[in-house]
Amino acid sequence: MVSTRAKIKKTQATFKTYPSHPSDSDQQSTPSGALVASNDDLLTEILLRLPVTSILRFKSVSKHWQCLLTHKSFTLRFDNHSKSPGLFAGNVYVPFHVENSNPPFRSLDFCFDPRGIRIEQSCNGLLLCCSDGGNRSARKYYVFNPTTKQFAIIPSVPGGRNARKSIIFMGLAFHQTLCARYKLVCFLGRLEKACRIQIFSSETWTWKVSIESFSTNWPYFFNGVYWNGAFYCYPFHPGHSYFNVETEQLQTMPLTPRMEASGDRYHGLVPVYFGESGGRLHLIEAAYCNSLHLVVCEMLSDHSGWFVKYRVELDELAGAFPEVNGWMCYRFYDTFMVLSIPGKMIKYNVHDKSFEHIFSFNDKKHVVPLQAHRYIESLASL
Repeated sequence: MVSTRAKIKKTQATFKTYPSHPSDSDQQSTPSGALVASNDDLLTEILLRLPVTSILRFKSVSKHWQCLLTHKSFTLRFDNHSKSPGLFAGNVYVPFHVENSNPPFRSLDFCFDPRGIRIEQSCNGLLLCCSDGGNRSARKYYVFNPTTKQFAIIPSVPGGRNARKSIIFMGLAFHQTLCARYKLVCFLGRLEKACRIQIFSSETWTWKVSIESFSTNWPYFFNGVYWNGAFYCYPFHPGHSYFNVETEQLQTMPLTPRMEASGDRYHGLVPVYFGESGGRLHLIEAAYCNSLHLVVCEMLSDHSGWFVKYRVELDELAGAFPEVNGWMCYRFYDTFMVLSIPGKMIKYNVHDKSFEHIFSFNDKKHVVPLQAHRYIESLASL
Protein backbone atom coordinates (compact mmCIF):
# COMPACT_ATOMS: atom_id res chain seq x y z
CA MET A 1 0.00 0.00 0.00
CA VAL A 2 1.39 3.35 -1.02
CA SER A 3 1.42 6.14 1.56
CA THR A 4 0.31 9.52 0.34
CA ARG A 5 0.75 12.80 2.18
CA ALA A 6 -2.74 12.53 3.59
CA LYS A 7 -2.07 9.04 4.90
CA ILE A 8 1.13 10.15 6.54
CA LYS A 9 -0.66 12.87 8.46
CA LYS A 10 -3.55 10.73 9.63
CA THR A 11 -3.75 9.85 13.30
CA GLN A 12 -2.52 6.41 14.24
CA ALA A 13 -5.31 3.94 14.95
CA THR A 14 -6.14 3.46 18.59
CA PHE A 15 -5.94 -0.04 19.93
CA LYS A 16 -9.35 -1.44 20.85
CA THR A 17 -10.78 -4.82 21.73
CA TYR A 18 -13.61 -5.69 19.38
CA PRO A 19 -16.34 -8.08 20.54
CA SER A 20 -16.30 -11.35 18.68
CA HIS A 21 -19.44 -12.29 16.78
CA PRO A 22 -19.77 -16.04 16.32
CA SER A 23 -20.13 -17.24 12.78
CA ASP A 24 -20.61 -20.74 11.46
CA SER A 25 -16.86 -21.19 11.26
CA ASP A 26 -16.43 -19.87 14.81
CA GLN A 27 -19.00 -22.32 16.14
CA GLN A 28 -17.09 -25.16 14.53
CA SER A 29 -13.73 -24.03 15.93
CA THR A 30 -12.00 -26.04 18.63
CA PRO A 31 -12.03 -24.82 22.24
CA SER A 32 -8.28 -24.15 22.06
CA GLY A 33 -8.73 -22.11 18.87
CA ALA A 34 -11.48 -20.06 20.48
CA LEU A 35 -9.27 -19.49 23.50
CA VAL A 36 -6.42 -18.15 21.34
CA ALA A 37 -8.77 -15.94 19.32
CA SER A 38 -10.24 -14.39 22.46
CA ASN A 39 -6.91 -13.76 24.19
CA ASP A 40 -4.99 -10.87 22.64
CA ASP A 41 -1.85 -11.48 24.69
CA LEU A 42 -1.63 -15.11 23.59
CA LEU A 43 -2.52 -14.22 20.00
CA THR A 44 0.20 -11.57 19.95
CA GLU A 45 2.86 -14.03 21.15
CA ILE A 46 1.91 -16.39 18.32
CA LEU A 47 1.82 -13.69 15.63
CA LEU A 48 5.22 -12.35 16.66
CA ARG A 49 6.74 -15.68 15.61
CA LEU A 50 5.35 -15.58 12.07
CA PRO A 51 7.20 -14.33 8.99
CA VAL A 52 6.54 -10.77 7.94
CA THR A 53 4.70 -11.87 4.78
CA SER A 54 2.11 -13.63 6.95
CA ILE A 55 1.72 -10.57 9.16
CA LEU A 56 0.96 -8.38 6.16
CA ARG A 57 -1.63 -10.86 4.88
CA PHE A 58 -3.31 -11.32 8.26
CA LYS A 59 -4.12 -7.62 8.48
CA SER A 60 -7.07 -8.33 6.20
CA VAL A 61 -8.52 -11.11 8.40
CA SER A 62 -10.67 -8.71 10.43
CA LYS A 63 -10.78 -5.20 11.81
CA HIS A 64 -9.64 -6.54 15.15
CA TRP A 65 -6.58 -8.23 13.66
CA GLN A 66 -5.75 -5.16 11.58
CA CYS A 67 -5.89 -3.00 14.70
CA LEU A 68 -3.79 -5.50 16.65
CA LEU A 69 -1.12 -5.85 13.95
CA THR A 70 -0.78 -2.11 13.30
CA HIS A 71 -0.73 -1.06 16.94
CA LYS A 72 2.54 0.54 18.01
CA SER A 73 3.17 -1.99 20.78
CA PHE A 74 3.03 -4.89 18.29
CA THR A 75 5.11 -3.26 15.52
CA LEU A 76 7.72 -2.22 18.07
CA ARG A 77 8.07 -5.74 19.45
CA PHE A 78 8.12 -7.22 15.95
CA ASP A 79 10.84 -4.84 14.77
CA ASN A 80 12.94 -5.61 17.86
CA HIS A 81 13.09 -9.23 16.64
CA SER A 82 13.05 -8.50 12.92
CA LYS A 83 15.17 -10.46 10.47
CA SER A 84 17.71 -9.28 7.93
CA PRO A 85 17.67 -11.86 5.12
CA GLY A 86 19.85 -10.00 2.61
CA LEU A 87 21.19 -6.78 1.15
CA PHE A 88 20.76 -4.56 -1.90
CA ALA A 89 23.76 -4.22 -4.17
CA GLY A 90 22.52 -1.31 -6.21
CA ASN A 91 19.04 -2.46 -7.27
CA VAL A 92 20.02 -6.13 -7.09
CA TYR A 93 18.84 -8.13 -4.08
CA VAL A 94 21.46 -10.51 -2.64
CA PRO A 95 20.12 -13.03 -0.06
CA PHE A 96 22.44 -14.07 2.76
CA HIS A 97 21.21 -17.64 2.36
CA VAL A 98 21.07 -19.18 -1.10
CA GLU A 99 17.78 -20.98 -0.40
CA ASN A 100 16.13 -17.66 0.53
CA SER A 101 16.20 -16.05 -2.91
CA ASN A 102 12.84 -14.23 -2.99
CA PRO A 103 13.54 -10.48 -3.12
CA PRO A 104 11.32 -8.04 -1.21
CA PHE A 105 10.86 -6.19 -4.50
CA ARG A 106 12.04 -6.57 -8.08
CA SER A 107 12.90 -2.95 -8.82
CA LEU A 108 12.70 0.52 -7.31
CA ASP A 109 9.54 1.48 -9.17
CA PHE A 110 7.41 2.42 -6.15
CA CYS A 111 7.16 5.98 -7.51
CA PHE A 112 7.61 7.33 -11.03
CA ASP A 113 10.79 9.36 -11.42
CA PRO A 114 11.97 10.10 -14.99
CA ARG A 115 15.60 9.80 -13.86
CA GLY A 116 15.07 6.50 -12.10
CA ILE A 117 15.61 5.84 -8.38
CA ARG A 118 18.62 4.60 -6.42
CA ILE A 119 19.19 3.70 -2.78
CA GLU A 120 21.24 6.16 -0.73
CA GLN A 121 21.03 4.58 2.72
CA SER A 122 19.44 1.79 4.74
CA CYS A 123 18.42 2.62 8.30
CA ASN A 124 16.70 0.07 10.57
CA GLY A 125 14.22 -1.14 7.97
CA LEU A 126 13.67 2.08 6.00
CA LEU A 127 15.48 3.09 2.80
CA LEU A 128 16.46 6.61 1.83
CA CYS A 129 16.26 6.82 -1.96
CA CYS A 130 16.78 9.62 -4.46
CA SER A 131 16.64 10.38 -8.16
CA ASP A 132 19.35 8.54 -10.06
CA GLY A 133 21.32 10.99 -12.19
CA GLY A 134 20.25 14.23 -13.79
CA ASN A 135 20.61 17.72 -12.39
CA ARG A 136 21.34 17.72 -8.66
CA SER A 137 19.08 20.71 -8.15
CA ALA A 138 16.12 18.70 -9.49
CA ARG A 139 16.84 15.59 -7.43
CA LYS A 140 13.97 14.20 -5.35
CA TYR A 141 14.32 12.24 -2.11
CA TYR A 142 12.10 9.41 -0.89
CA VAL A 143 11.74 7.33 2.26
CA PHE A 144 10.62 3.80 1.40
CA ASN A 145 9.70 0.77 3.51
CA PRO A 146 10.39 -2.25 1.26
CA THR A 147 8.48 -4.55 3.63
CA THR A 148 5.15 -2.70 3.65
CA LYS A 149 5.72 -1.01 0.24
CA GLN A 150 4.85 2.37 1.78
CA PHE A 151 6.78 5.44 0.75
CA ALA A 152 6.89 9.19 1.32
CA ILE A 153 8.18 11.96 -0.95
CA ILE A 154 10.33 14.37 1.05
CA PRO A 155 9.82 18.13 0.51
CA SER A 156 12.76 19.94 -1.08
CA VAL A 157 15.33 21.60 1.16
CA PRO A 158 14.41 25.29 1.59
CA GLY A 159 16.57 27.73 -0.32
CA GLY A 160 15.75 26.96 -3.95
CA ARG A 161 18.08 25.58 -6.61
CA ASN A 162 21.26 26.96 -5.03
CA ALA A 163 20.55 25.13 -1.77
CA ARG A 164 19.78 21.86 -3.54
CA LYS A 165 22.95 22.11 -5.64
CA SER A 166 25.06 22.54 -2.49
CA ILE A 167 23.91 19.32 -0.76
CA ILE A 168 26.98 17.31 0.24
CA PHE A 169 25.21 14.75 2.42
CA MET A 170 21.63 13.59 3.06
CA GLY A 171 21.07 11.01 5.79
CA LEU A 172 18.11 9.17 7.31
CA ALA A 173 17.82 8.84 11.11
CA PHE A 174 15.35 6.22 12.30
CA HIS A 175 15.10 3.76 15.17
CA GLN A 176 11.61 2.67 16.15
CA THR A 177 12.58 1.85 19.73
CA LEU A 178 13.67 5.47 20.22
CA CYS A 179 11.00 7.24 18.19
CA ALA A 180 8.28 6.12 15.78
CA ARG A 181 9.08 9.09 13.53
CA TYR A 182 12.12 9.57 11.33
CA LYS A 183 14.35 12.53 10.56
CA LEU A 184 16.56 13.54 7.66
CA VAL A 185 19.81 15.43 8.17
CA CYS A 186 21.14 17.50 5.28
CA PHE A 187 24.62 19.06 5.09
CA LEU A 188 24.92 21.95 2.66
CA GLY A 189 28.14 23.73 1.79
CA ARG A 190 30.64 24.96 -0.75
CA LEU A 191 34.38 25.49 -0.68
CA GLU A 192 35.61 28.37 1.49
CA LYS A 193 32.20 28.76 3.09
CA ALA A 194 30.67 27.44 6.28
CA CYS A 195 28.62 24.30 5.90
CA ARG A 196 25.06 24.54 7.16
CA ILE A 197 22.89 21.77 8.56
CA GLN A 198 19.15 21.41 8.07
CA ILE A 199 16.94 18.79 9.73
CA PHE A 200 13.64 17.41 8.45
CA SER A 201 11.11 15.86 10.84
CA SER A 202 8.38 13.49 9.66
CA GLU A 203 6.37 14.50 12.73
CA THR A 204 6.08 18.19 11.76
CA TRP A 205 6.72 17.59 8.04
CA THR A 206 9.02 20.63 7.94
CA TRP A 207 12.70 21.48 7.59
CA LYS A 208 14.51 23.58 10.18
CA VAL A 209 17.97 25.15 10.22
CA SER A 210 20.24 23.63 12.86
CA ILE A 211 22.11 25.80 15.35
CA GLU A 212 25.29 23.94 14.34
CA SER A 213 27.56 24.69 11.37
CA PHE A 214 31.12 23.77 10.50
CA SER A 215 34.02 24.79 8.29
CA THR A 216 34.56 23.01 5.00
CA ASN A 217 37.94 21.99 6.43
CA TRP A 218 36.01 19.38 8.42
CA PRO A 219 35.71 16.03 6.67
CA TYR A 220 32.53 15.62 4.67
CA PHE A 221 29.92 13.06 5.66
CA PHE A 222 29.76 11.50 2.19
CA ASN A 223 29.14 7.99 3.54
CA GLY A 224 27.83 8.93 6.96
CA VAL A 225 26.53 6.11 9.18
CA TYR A 226 23.62 6.51 11.61
CA TRP A 227 24.15 4.84 14.98
CA ASN A 228 23.11 5.52 18.57
CA GLY A 229 21.34 8.79 17.74
CA ALA A 230 24.15 10.31 15.66
CA PHE A 231 25.68 10.39 12.17
CA TYR A 232 29.31 9.34 11.94
CA CYS A 233 31.75 10.45 9.27
CA TYR A 234 33.65 7.77 7.35
CA PRO A 235 37.08 7.86 9.06
CA PHE A 236 39.43 8.36 6.13
CA HIS A 237 41.79 10.42 8.29
CA PRO A 238 42.16 11.76 11.85
CA GLY A 239 39.71 14.42 12.99
CA HIS A 240 36.65 12.51 11.81
CA SER A 241 33.53 13.51 13.67
CA TYR A 242 29.92 12.70 14.42
CA PHE A 243 26.74 14.79 14.55
CA ASN A 244 24.28 14.17 17.38
CA VAL A 245 20.82 14.51 15.83
CA GLU A 246 18.98 15.34 19.07
CA THR A 247 21.44 17.86 20.56
CA GLU A 248 22.48 19.14 17.09
CA GLN A 249 26.15 19.16 18.05
CA LEU A 250 29.27 18.09 16.16
CA GLN A 251 31.77 16.14 18.23
CA THR A 252 35.12 14.50 17.47
CA MET A 253 35.26 10.72 17.34
CA PRO A 254 37.88 8.83 19.36
CA LEU A 255 40.73 7.13 17.53
CA THR A 256 40.98 3.40 16.97
CA PRO A 257 43.71 1.53 18.91
CA ARG A 258 45.90 1.34 15.78
CA MET A 259 45.61 5.09 15.13
CA GLU A 260 46.43 5.90 18.75
CA ALA A 261 49.52 3.70 18.60
CA SER A 262 50.74 5.26 15.33
CA GLY A 263 50.40 8.91 16.29
CA ASP A 264 46.99 9.77 14.83
CA ARG A 265 47.87 8.43 11.39
CA TYR A 266 47.05 5.31 9.40
CA HIS A 267 50.62 4.05 9.00
CA GLY A 268 50.36 0.98 6.80
CA LEU A 269 46.61 0.64 7.45
CA VAL A 270 43.51 1.78 5.64
CA PRO A 271 39.84 1.67 6.70
CA VAL A 272 38.00 -0.63 4.28
CA TYR A 273 34.56 -0.75 5.89
CA PHE A 274 32.54 1.48 8.21
CA GLY A 275 28.98 0.67 9.23
CA GLU A 276 26.36 -0.31 11.79
CA SER A 277 25.20 -3.84 12.48
CA GLY A 278 23.20 -5.36 15.32
CA GLY A 279 23.02 -2.03 17.12
CA ARG A 280 26.82 -1.58 17.12
CA LEU A 281 29.24 0.56 15.08
CA HIS A 282 32.09 -1.25 13.33
CA LEU A 283 35.24 -0.26 11.49
CA ILE A 284 37.44 -2.70 9.54
CA GLU A 285 41.09 -1.87 8.98
CA ALA A 286 43.36 -3.65 6.51
CA ALA A 287 47.06 -3.47 5.79
CA TYR A 288 48.13 -1.79 2.56
CA CYS A 289 50.39 -4.73 1.77
CA ASN A 290 47.93 -7.51 2.73
CA SER A 291 44.19 -7.01 2.32
CA LEU A 292 43.53 -10.56 3.59
CA HIS A 293 44.44 -9.71 7.20
CA LEU A 294 41.76 -7.55 8.82
CA VAL A 295 41.10 -5.95 12.19
CA VAL A 296 37.43 -5.46 13.11
CA CYS A 297 36.96 -2.68 15.68
CA GLU A 298 33.76 -1.87 17.58
CA MET A 299 32.75 1.44 19.14
CA LEU A 300 31.83 1.49 22.84
CA SER A 301 28.16 2.35 23.42
CA ASP A 302 29.07 5.60 25.21
CA HIS A 303 31.11 6.82 22.18
CA SER A 304 34.26 6.95 24.34
CA GLY A 305 36.48 4.66 22.28
CA TRP A 306 37.04 1.55 20.17
CA PHE A 307 38.10 -1.97 20.98
CA VAL A 308 39.30 -4.81 18.74
CA LYS A 309 36.45 -7.31 18.32
CA TYR A 310 37.94 -9.72 15.77
CA ARG A 311 41.16 -10.37 13.90
CA VAL A 312 40.32 -12.01 10.60
CA GLU A 313 42.69 -13.83 8.25
CA LEU A 314 41.30 -14.76 4.84
CA ASP A 315 44.24 -16.79 3.49
CA GLU A 316 42.19 -20.00 3.28
CA LEU A 317 39.42 -18.15 1.44
CA ALA A 318 41.96 -16.94 -1.13
CA GLY A 319 42.83 -20.55 -1.89
CA ALA A 320 39.22 -21.30 -2.87
CA PHE A 321 38.63 -17.99 -4.66
CA PRO A 322 41.82 -16.65 -6.28
CA GLU A 323 39.92 -13.47 -7.19
CA VAL A 324 40.15 -12.48 -3.51
CA ASN A 325 43.74 -11.36 -4.11
CA GLY A 326 42.45 -8.61 -6.38
CA TRP A 327 40.08 -5.74 -5.63
CA MET A 328 37.74 -6.67 -2.81
CA CYS A 329 35.03 -4.86 -0.81
CA TYR A 330 33.94 -5.80 2.68
CA ARG A 331 30.77 -5.59 4.75
CA PHE A 332 30.41 -6.76 8.34
CA TYR A 333 27.12 -8.10 9.76
CA ASP A 334 27.15 -9.23 13.39
CA THR A 335 28.90 -12.61 13.11
CA PHE A 336 29.72 -12.78 9.41
CA MET A 337 31.19 -10.73 6.60
CA VAL A 338 30.09 -10.35 3.01
CA LEU A 339 32.97 -9.99 0.57
CA SER A 340 32.55 -8.65 -2.92
CA ILE A 341 35.07 -9.91 -5.47
CA PRO A 342 34.92 -9.72 -9.28
CA GLY A 343 31.65 -11.32 -10.36
CA LYS A 344 30.80 -12.86 -6.97
CA MET A 345 29.72 -12.25 -3.39
CA ILE A 346 31.01 -14.49 -0.60
CA LYS A 347 29.66 -14.92 2.93
CA TYR A 348 32.37 -15.58 5.54
CA ASN A 349 31.65 -16.65 9.14
CA VAL A 350 34.17 -15.00 11.47
CA HIS A 351 33.62 -17.62 14.21
CA ASP A 352 34.07 -20.96 12.46
CA LYS A 353 35.87 -19.51 9.40
CA SER A 354 33.47 -21.20 7.00
CA PHE A 355 32.53 -19.50 3.75
CA GLU A 356 29.81 -19.76 1.14
CA HIS A 357 29.36 -18.44 -2.39
CA ILE A 358 25.97 -16.67 -2.17
CA PHE A 359 25.65 -14.70 -5.43
CA SER A 360 27.04 -14.39 -8.95
CA PHE A 361 26.73 -11.41 -11.27
CA ASN A 362 26.24 -11.71 -15.00
CA ASP A 363 29.22 -9.42 -15.46
CA LYS A 364 32.16 -11.55 -14.33
CA LYS A 365 34.27 -8.43 -13.66
CA HIS A 366 31.61 -6.66 -11.61
CA VAL A 367 32.57 -5.62 -8.07
CA VAL A 368 29.93 -4.10 -5.80
CA PRO A 369 31.10 -0.69 -4.56
CA LEU A 370 31.42 0.22 -0.90
CA GLN A 371 27.78 1.19 -0.63
CA ALA A 372 25.60 -1.90 -0.38
CA HIS A 373 22.49 -1.55 1.72
CA ARG A 374 21.16 -4.07 4.22
CA TYR A 375 17.52 -5.15 4.04
CA ILE A 376 15.80 -5.36 7.45
CA GLU A 377 12.17 -6.39 7.78
CA SER A 378 10.11 -3.68 9.47
CA LEU A 379 6.43 -2.92 10.04
CA ALA A 380 7.14 0.78 10.63
CA SER A 381 4.42 2.94 9.15
CA LEU A 382 5.17 6.02 7.14
